[in-house]
Amino acid sequence: MKHLLTLALLLCSLVATAQQAELEALLKRENVPGLQLVYTKKGETKQYSLGLRQASTAQPMDATTTMQAASLGKVVLAYTALRLHDQGRFDLDKPLLTYAPYPRLQAEPRAGRITARMVLGHTSGLPLWAEYPLADSWKTSKLTLKFAPDSCWSYSGEGYVWLQRTLEHITGKTLDQLAQQEVFGPLKMKHSSFTWQARFDQNAAFGHDEAGKPTEVKRFAEPNGGFSLLTTAANYSRFARALLRGQGLKPATARLLTTAANPATRCTTPPTATAANISWAWGLGLASTSHGPAQWHWGNNGDFRGFFMTFPQTQETLVFFTNSANGLKLVDDVLSLFVGPGQYQAMQWLAEEK
Repeated sequence: MKHLLTLALLLCSLVATAQQAELEALLKRENVPGLQLVYTKKGETKQYSLGLRQASTAQPMDATTTMQAASLGKVVLAYTALRLHDQGRFDLDKPLLTYAPYPRLQAEPRAGRITARMVLGHTSGLPLWAEYPLADSWKTSKLTLKFAPDSCWSYSGEGYVWLQRTLEHITGKTLDQLAQQEVFGPLKMKHSSFTWQARFDQNAAFGHDEAGKPTEVKRFAEPNGGFSLLTTAANYSRFARALLRGQGLKPATARLLTTAANPATRCTTPPTATAANISWAWGLGLASTSHGPAQWHWGNNGDFRGFFMTFPQTQETLVFFTNSANGLKLVDDVLSLFVGPGQYQAMQWLAEEK
């Protein structure tokens, strides 16, 4: 028995070494300076931190290096909204304007129809962004609907910010405080925040453009549910596993994370064969893959890109963050390396949007 255990450990070590070598080759091929990755299956975990926090330095990426999660923060905001819904503090079907006015939409008569369900499923009709969201003028910029509410799927950061403002109004707390209360605290995500913390200064990753040139470390001063989440792959993996299990939610609410709210039929692109395999739940994407049904989302802040996918039937989760504009080029190869060869649909569907 002792020899069998030793052999099993040796085989695991050899597999991990081979996977690390392949990951390093992928980073080199796609010009990605650094990566954090966590893969779990039925309680077993594989974790990698590879490359550099900043190109052309000797600063290594490690498991606690602060990364921008970009749009993966939207899923945290969605989960927070569902938690408040379970507490009876927030109705998913009540128009958001009945909770509080939103001055940026005061000239838009159709806004009175929009509910949290529409925002979470990206059918609010709102644009991605009215203006560059880090510009001072963005906060007071006028919002006009691109499409009729609940008519079609159109990805919107503006909708999530409006949802954030609504939850902040209802609770009297900032998104950071709400996330700490409902997500980061319960799930022990101690390296996560929607705003910059002084403790991040010593071990934060720089972003990089497509050529591999370092950009900057953005120190978000205000929380934005659309893009400002700062975290690690290890922390976000905790969250992904909670999504997989429906942890912290009532059973009926947890089913909203695996049930299609809409078929993700885009407002601007005719349906394709790939589109038939993608739908949207309340806050994250669903994919029909060759490995079974999956939950997924991507993050793209330009110079930081990340991705996660979970597989409820096999109890697998995969999360990775990169400090590179090239990071999403890794998705299919990374899924093949850890989950197995197959068709995962997500990146093909994203490509069709462009």
